[in-house]
Amino acid sequence: MNKSNKMREIRVEKVTLNIGCGTKLNPETAKVILERISGAKAVITKTHKRSTFGVAKNRPIGSKTTIRKGSEQLLQRLLEAKERNLPRASFDATGNVSFGVREYIEIPNMDYDPKLGVMGLDVSITLERPGYRVKKRKTGSRIGKNHVITREEAMQFMQEKFGVKVE
Repeated sequence: MNKSNKMREIRVEKVTLNIGCGTKLNPETAKVILERISGAKAVITKTHKRSTFGVAKNRPIGSKTTIRKGSEQLLQRLLEAKERNLPRASFDATGNVSFGVREYIEIPNMDYDPKLGVMGLDVSITLERPGYRVKKRKTGSRIGKNHVITREEAMQFMQEKFGVKVE
C-alpha cells in the first residue's frame, strides 16, 4: 500500500452503540446507560414491521446512539473492556468492525448503578477513506473496488492505531 497517498488513509467514520432489550428489559434504562457511556444523546428503537420476533409494530425494543466526533477516545475505552483482543470474525468484508461488551461496568470509568442493573451492549465501528461521501449521494454512485476497505486492511488499521490483537 502506498502510504504517501492521502486518499488511501483509513479513518474512523463513526461508532454506533446498541442495547437490545426485547420485551423483558426497559429501553429507558438502556438509553440512560448509553448516554452515560458516550456522553451523547441516545434514542429508543422501535419495531418497524407488523411483528418483529413476536413483538407488535411500533413497540420499543432497545436503544442506540451514534458517535462521530470524539469517537476515537470512546473507542479506546470500549477496547479496554475487551482487553484489546478481537476475534477475526469481528471484521466484515468491507472493513467494518463489531464486537460486544458483556456488561457496561467492564468499561473503564463506568460505575455500577443499582437502579440501572447490568446490561451488555453491541459496538459497531464504521471505517472509511477520504472520498467515501460519494456513496452517500442520491445518484447511486459507488466506490471503486480499489478504494473499498478490505478485512485485512481494517485489521491492520486497528492493530496500528489502537493496538488491537486479532485472534
